[in-house]
Formats: sequence, C-alpha cells, structure tokens
Amino acid sequence: MNGLSRLPRLYVDPTLLPEAQPAAPCPVAPEQARYLGTVLRKKTGDQLRIFHAGIGEWLASIADIRKDRGSLTLERQIRPPQPCPPLRLAFALLKRDATDLVLRMGTELGVTEFLPLITERTNTHRINPERLHAIATEAAEQCERLDIPTITPVQTLPALLGEWPQQATLFAAIERLDDRAPTNPHTPPKVKAGDGLLIGPEGGLSDAECQTLLKRPFIAPISLGSLVLRADTAVVAGLALLGNGLRSTPVSSQ
Repeated sequence: MNGLSRLPRLYVDPTLLPEAQPAAPCPVAPEQARYLGTVLRKKTGDQLRIFHAGIGEWLASIADIRKDRGSLTLERQIRPPQPCPPLRLAFALLKRDATDLVLRMGTELGVTEFLPLITERTNTHRINPERLHAIATEAAEQCERLDIPTITPVQTLPALLGEWPQQATLFAAIERLDDRAPTNPHTPPKVKAGDGLLIGPEGGLSDAECQTLLKRPFIAPISLGSLVLRADTAVVAGLALLGNGLRSTPVSSQ
C-alpha cells in the first residue's frame, strides 16, 4: 500500500476552498481542527489528504493547528475531479440506526442522491439533515469517493412519483413480485445514469402502493430473491443488483 493511502482524508467544504493550486492556503473547520489536533494528535507540518468534487483530491500539510481552528497549505493534486455518475436511492424512513446504515452503505455503493420517504408503513417521519450529511461525509472520506451525496427533504411516495423524471427508470424492489407483475423480475436490470432504486419500509410496501407503482411507466419492478430481507439489507442487495456500471472507477494507488 502506498504511503499516501495511510494519511488522514478530510472533506473540505467547497465554500472554504472553491479553487485549488499548489501553495494555496485552506482554512480548517472547527470540528476538523479538533479532530486533527485532539483525536489524531497531528502537528504543524504533518500531511493529510483533502478533497471535494470540484478540486479532486490534494495532498496538504498542516500550517497551523489549535484547539478549534487551523489552516492547511496545499502541496499537489493526487486525483483529478471524478464524481460518481448520478444514482438515486429512494427509501422509506427507518429507525435511527437503520437509517444511518442506509446512508453509510449507500454512500459507499455510489449513491449520489438520497430521497427519504414516508410510506403507509413508515414508523418515523423525521430526520436530522445535518447528522445524516455528517454520516455521508464520513463514509465518503473512508471509501475514497470525491463527492458527497445530497439528501433531499422528506417527502411522501406519491410526491416522489409525481416529480420523478419520466426519462429515468426507478427500479422498485417489491416483495412477492412473481405474484404481482406480469414481466420477468429476474432479468438483470439495465441501468443508466440518473436511474434510481426504491426500497420500502420494514414490513414492505402496502398492496395499494405496489399497485400504484406498477401502473407507472417509469417503474421497473425488481426482485431481491425469495427471502424476506430487512430494509437496510435490501438497500445493499438492490444497489448490488443494479451492477457496477454506475460506480466510480476503483481508486488506483498513487
């Protein structure tokens, strides 16, 4: 493993660093300064990697670090900008830990937009956008992607269907699909940029919701197998079923 891959990797808000060039300064957000100085025990001169979708990934060194503030100096670009192809994940809200897991795993699997939903069997109706953004950011830092997925406000399933772009396919994971859909649900889906995956709540989508979905021309029903999966497990299985075609190119060693 190349030495650069062992360096800490931090997301930088584009408003703090809209452009990047060698020797340019970069301010450090207070929480990141605390993380670098208190948790990682980093000092002036230590190196790290910083990134966002607009600049790619850069090698930087700590110019100053204090309790709740600091600054970096950019050294050189490690990777050019390379955002993930558009891939949406519409999912019914789950309990807190399960929702956290959906955000984390979805980020690792290349989701670029999360669309939390309220369905007939949804048990919770609220999210903390800042907290979920932090989870997605941490996952992006760890999995080596260069962009941070967006998280839309909570909406109902009918609202999602009413606003879904007609040219994009929404692959809907529907339980007991063989009994509902006339098409072959086991055919591997053909996915293009901008398509999405829909996962229902614990207990599944209601019969009425399933029938509503199957009437929409942009809905492509898919089966995740004969076993009944937890909703967070279904997210991983569904994203895996959509294939590797939309995921970012694997990170090469520097």
